[in-house]
Amino acid sequence: MEKPSVLEMRRIRKTFPGVVALDDVCFDLRTGEVHVLLGENGAGKSTLVKLLSGAHQKTGGQIFLNGREVEIRNPRHAQEQGIGIIYQELNLVPHLSAAENIFLGREPTHSPGIIDNKKLLDSAQDLLGGLGMDIPASSPVKDLGVAQQQMIEVAKALSLDAKILIMDEPTSALTQQEIRELFSTVRRLKQRDVSIIYISHRLEELFEIGDRVTILRDGKYVGTYAVNQISQTELIRLMVNRDLKEQYPKEKSTTRVEILRVEGLNRNGILNHIDFSLHAGEILGIAGLMGSGRTELARAVFGADPIDAGRIYVRGQLRQIHSPRDAIRLGIALLTEDRKTQGLILNLSVKDNICLPSLDRFCRMGVVSPAKEEQAVEPVIRELRIKTPSLDQRVSHLSGGNQQKVVMSKWLLSKADILFFDEPTRGIDVGSKVEIYQWMNRLTAEGAGIVLISSELPEILAMSDRIMVMHQGRLAKELSREEATQEIILRHALGT
Repeated sequence: MEKPSVLEMRRIRKTFPGVVALDDVCFDLRTGEVHVLLGENGAGKSTLVKLLSGAHQKTGGQIFLNGREVEIRNPRHAQEQGIGIIYQELNLVPHLSAAENIFLGREPTHSPGIIDNKKLLDSAQDLLGGLGMDIPASSPVKDLGVAQQQMIEVAKALSLDAKILIMDEPTSALTQQEIRELFSTVRRLKQRDVSIIYISHRLEELFEIGDRVTILRDGKYVGTYAVNQISQTELIRLMVNRDLKEQYPKEKSTTRVEILRVEGLNRNGILNHIDFSLHAGEILGIAGLMGSGRTELARAVFGADPIDAGRIYVRGQLRQIHSPRDAIRLGIALLTEDRKTQGLILNLSVKDNICLPSLDRFCRMGVVSPAKEEQAVEPVIRELRIKTPSLDQRVSHLSGGNQQKVVMSKWLLSKADILFFDEPTRGIDVGSKVEIYQWMNRLTAEGAGIVLISSELPEILAMSDRIMVMHQGRLAKELSREEATQEIILRHALGT
């Protein structure tokens, strides 16, 4: 028997200056179901859920909650309607406890102005226990892992009596074990008749946790399907409106001369005697669990973090890299794991972000030439198909996938030929992933060397010519493309 709808969105339209973000979009959510919202970056998924959460106001259309039409005025009003949202970037206060975060601004009191700490801790512990989580409510959030922090966000939403929970890319920074724990929590919530809108680019998750899927493309509604009645191939075709014949279009590499060699790289307590080399024309994959030192290795070579010992040779010459400026001058680039806080300046324009590492080329006597910047940036934007109404659009207004392309564009413009890509496809739709892989192929064909750091083992296995596996700050194993399997990589990543 079909369960009743708790939410209906009819003919939703949302416009921003110069952009139609949503056009005649329909969506409904039933009691106790997981309804997956799917689409490429820029398809309108985030805009749709921001209308529900009160962060944006719709331009047209109707929203019904339990059959009653509502106008969601702001985030507080959305919470009052029983709508909770967990964003990809968690919204917690690190130095406060789990309990204080869950009830922030709504703390139980003995009397006006005096917090009832016992009731605060007991209530938070009950909520966490109900989610199957063994997290002490008194623990500071900064001491918890990402998965545990997400559970704090879920508990916060449930403390507001949320009946509709929006989860935006909840697994993007989780290990496989943490994902299994999250899915167990999602199943418990379904049993309590909580309805979940689930956004993810990992299609395999859809088939494990979803009941129905709605696809958006270019701000328009494509269709809604039962998960058990549609294939992954058909989903991809509907999302991108074209057939992707190969999800990982790796081209055969012709390995050339050594362009980077690292010897005895040490960072006390973090990296322990790392040796590796990178050749022109190859992709070197780095696998390992979170905390294994993958990101720290890239940051150390790039000069973002100091090293205690070690030698770095660039094109055969010993170099001292004390800062990212030194690395950029040597043709080294780092596409950071966290694009929003480390890869972009969100309040600057698309053009300014892309030109940032290459400003010397556009300056004369300390004065930047906007005309030269535009002339250089326009072909790069066309090449990477960045969706932006203008070069002067703030990067903060772009979708996540287009923001990632802006980060890539700045290194493409810098003409770097030693590139560290740290989780380059995290939170990116399948169509954009293929475009990024094709761009990587083009770079290696032109003689660049790429170090690919990824938690996605299929990506590492498909795109790498060699694979380094890290464990607790050490190089645990180096594997050729032919001998590497998921099982072998995991065994060395776990240190067994």
